[in-house]
Amino acid sequence: MSMEPEDSIPPSDPLLQPFELGRVRLKNRIFSSSHAPGYNTDGTPNERYMAYHEEKAKGGIGLTMIGGSSNVSPDSASLWGQMYFGSDAIIDPLSEMTDRIHRHGAAVMCQITHMGRRNVSNDGSWLPTIAPSPIREPMHRGWPKEMEKSDIRRVVADFGTAAVRARAGGLDGIELCATSHLIDQFWTPLANRRTDEYGGSIENRLRFTIEVLESIRHAIGTDIAVGIRMIGDEDQIGGLSRDESADIAQRLASSGLLDFINIASSSLATEEGLSKAIPPSGTPLMPFVSLAASIKEVIDLPVLHATRITDVASARHAISAGLIDLAGMTRAHIADPHIVAKLERGDEERIRVCVGASFCINRLHQGLESVCIQNPASGRETLIPQLVAKASGAPKKAVVIGAGPAGLEAARVLAERGHRVVLFEAQDRVGGQVVLAARASERQAELLGIIGWLEQELGHLGVDVRLNSPVDEADVAREEPDIVIAATGGFPDPSFLDSGDELVVSTWDVLSGNAAVAGSVLLYDDHGGEHAPSVAEFLSGRGVSEIELVTPDRLVAQDLAATTGPAYLEMLYESGVVMTPDHQLIRVVRADGALRATLRNVHTRKEIDRSVDVVVFEHGVVPNDQPYTGLREISSNKGVVDIEALLGSVPQPILGDGFVLHRIGDAVASRGIATAIYEARRLCQLL
Repeated sequence: MSMEPEDSIPPSDPLLQPFELGRVRLKNRIFSSSHAPGYNTDGTPNERYMAYHEEKAKGGIGLTMIGGSSNVSPDSASLWGQMYFGSDAIIDPLSEMTDRIHRHGAAVMCQITHMGRRNVSNDGSWLPTIAPSPIREPMHRGWPKEMEKSDIRRVVADFGTAAVRARAGGLDGIELCATSHLIDQFWTPLANRRTDEYGGSIENRLRFTIEVLESIRHAIGTDIAVGIRMIGDEDQIGGLSRDESADIAQRLASSGLLDFINIASSSLATEEGLSKAIPPSGTPLMPFVSLAASIKEVIDLPVLHATRITDVASARHAISAGLIDLAGMTRAHIADPHIVAKLERGDEERIRVCVGASFCINRLHQGLESVCIQNPASGRETLIPQLVAKASGAPKKAVVIGAGPAGLEAARVLAERGHRVVLFEAQDRVGGQVVLAARASERQAELLGIIGWLEQELGHLGVDVRLNSPVDEADVAREEPDIVIAATGGFPDPSFLDSGDELVVSTWDVLSGNAAVAGSVLLYDDHGGEHAPSVAEFLSGRGVSEIELVTPDRLVAQDLAATTGPAYLEMLYESGVVMTPDHQLIRVVRADGALRATLRNVHTRKEIDRSVDVVVFEHGVVPNDQPYTGLREISSNKGVVDIEALLGSVPQPILGDGFVLHRIGDAVASRGIATAIYEARRLCQLL
């Protein structure tokens, strides 16, 4: 199937060159790999999911791969809103989805799988999970049933039937998933201890895979492309090595049953492995492209690869150097689904680059749907268009107070609407709390990319940014605004203590250099995110060797999910940080030339004391409500947001003369970057 006019002239950019993948002619070398963002509810693509992938097609992508971990059998439950190819109910909505994507010139393929032991038995149909051998997977924690020959025959047939449904739904291809799923559970000694014809030798361990591929080819022939995504190195003690994985890739490629191989890395069966397979910020770009290239050297099939290819310069190098054939920019397209369109029109510098915050994937592992930390439209296209629409009527004058992420996004959106915008910031640079957070460690530094893009866009849009400019009500009134947005953020507040407020310092004080920290440190974390662990890393890197991280939560860094948590825990262990969960900090007093910090066990309520030199706290912020409070009574809406209008995506009601006033972000309540930007976009896109 051709995805571009035959008479088109290919551009000079290597990324924009066409490519043949099986029978499909892709219009460029950029793809989005299969993933499950958690949007679907009944095993079929809903409107939200269709719009999410259609946006990538509108943005010019050559291939979008949908349906991460789409299941083929009822004993492989859908845990994250995956699609289900075990029923004909998938065909009609899938056809609608593929039609909408094809309409914009993009190809669309889907991953199909049986997850085997990488699943649970107490969800979905409550069937036992199955695997080659009854060995528990650390991530999902259940014991699978050892597959009988009847199970093998059933699942092999299910793959063939699923392929027929995929073809009927208009897909250009399918991709088998061998990233710690059932297929490669047969490959790895960590999950396969069988002694029959499906265990032992590599030929035996590949037998199930070959039977699946033969079932698929028997069912659909060569009508659509068939590929496999596989791990190139399990990186687990006792697991498949790089050489063994390369041998498997060669054997599969020489079978004549595949059109492409998509190379991933690291076992997903453990949190530690998952954190390497989907590496977060602070890790090298394209960490496994050399692994993919080494497999490309020994097989005669196109090689796809997608791991932390966040920017087009990296992708361009990987393609132009011949390391891979297609560059997967998956999280990059969550941050900006219009990457290719911007490349094509010469706006490469305006691409919003993924900062690797892993907010998208971490939410899935917290049982939530995937959204982006910096692009609130991704996954919400039915409510928030990727492109901000111009306002009808005459432009208005808007004043935004505060240039943290909320204020920057508010100013950007209001300017995109066509309004004249003045942005006041009390500090000498934009960014707010993000600037402090970025000082903590290399893994936090990439957050500045969020601020950098927003600041750059304000320059393109002509926003009047006034730094070193704290304002009061009179300053705002002199601007004669129609719209005022208070995005003044918040301040650390130690008032949660029974006593000793004046004796503790905040994580802000530490990162800003306002507090000299030496000796023994008690670092109290009542937040659960990256804030406190990153400060522990900051202090450890500056010679502080006695640190105890205390939290009232059941786990240290409880809100850090599978892709970010392991790296922080590794750092804490290597730095010798003592970790004490289940304890509240309740008071601090001076005693014997040091500080005595009293901790209370949240379960037993028993109190214990620690003698330390410094107590550092992380407890969120309290809103900075000035000048909002002073402006509220003279505003036309008294600072009130009509919540029904906001949630219904309709303009706020006009209640009288004068300016409308709204506050957003931490100026309302302590939350985070994603909420601040989302709140600004949702409100301001209709002002």
